[in-house]
Amino acid sequence: MLSETSVRHLLEPFGLELAPAQIGQLVTYLELLLRWNKRINLTAIHDPQACVTRHFGESLCLARWVELRGKLLDIGSGAGFPGLALKIVFPLLSVTLLERVAKKRAFLKEVARACGMDAVEVRAERLEEFVRQGAPNAFDFATSRAVGHLEELIPLAARCLRPGGRLYLWLSREQGEAIRAGASVKEANLEWVSTIPIPLSRKGEIWCGERRA
Repeated sequence: MLSETSVRHLLEPFGLELAPAQIGQLVTYLELLLRWNKRINLTAIHDPQACVTRHFGESLCLARWVELRGKLLDIGSGAGFPGLALKIVFPLLSVTLLERVAKKRAFLKEVARACGMDAVEVRAERLEEFVRQGAPNAFDFATSRAVGHLEELIPLAARCLRPGGRLYLWLSREQGEAIRAGASVKEANLEWVSTIPIPLSRKGEIWCGERRA
């Protein structure tokens, strides 16, 4: 297992300044991820160093540019990236994780428990079901990484945001350009306000769309 020193070194390219307690939470999360991944399919990446850079680093690099406060909706959480990982950097953030697979929900709850996280809600609904149940205009931020059907996801995610709320998507440059040119953004009443290059990734970027009033 990686030491806290090794983890801190692996995260250096992402420009993160984490407290010792946060590094400790990250190591606990990583240990659970590797252990559970032997039994259920949480991630195709099994190498600990790659998990740190590809999952934690790429998720947490948003924190270098943005301060998240209030309520965050993470769509298609899977193993918790980026939503649950961001909770390590922003412990006061209220996080709602949408994940349909029961075993993955169990994993997310175990990570939150083991890392001493509060204000974490894990829910089983699809995004469209969540919206129908009255979620619109409730969240300050929404995130999604490695999730398909973006043309459908974007308008629904935007409906969950308050005016001025922001949607962050982890995309390739080609995906982002295609989405910006498509109809879903106009339908969602979003304005793309910035892109953030992901360190160590040739084409990966974080795209930010802000919901208009």
